[in-house]
Amino acid sequence: GHQIQVAIDSDVRLRGAEKELHSAISNLAYNAVQHTPPGSQITLNWKLDDQGRGCLSVADNGEGIPAAHLSRLTERFYRIDADRSRATGGTGLGLAIVKNVATLHAAELQISSEVGAGSQFILLFPSSRLIPAA
Repeated sequence: GHQIQVAIDSDVRLRGAEKELHSAISNLAYNAVQHTPPGSQITLNWKLDDQGRGCLSVADNGEGIPAAHLSRLTERFYRIDADRSRATGGTGLGLAIVKNVATLHAAELQISSEVGAGSQFILLFPSSRLIPAA
């Protein structure tokens, strides 16, 4: 029920623990699907930013997250709406896992959202974690 677009704008590869990185990316994608209404647009993108960092983003045009919750989203077991989380099966651990994987890979997790316009989650990996295209 969602429109999912994947864009790979760089041939640069990422050096890291594959299983952990897969966990982080799948958590971000899962959250986008679970917390946006059917018909929402979800975009996963891999590119280099203008500072040469690896930029993995997951964005949606769903309901958005109130600003008061943004700083707490990566806390273990934190839920914006416990009733909705129970309905979708969330544990409140997904973004805590993403933050932990980011830390282990010297990456930065950025979260932005606007109520009524959607959310974007970005993992920024330093150039030292990148493998140039062959």
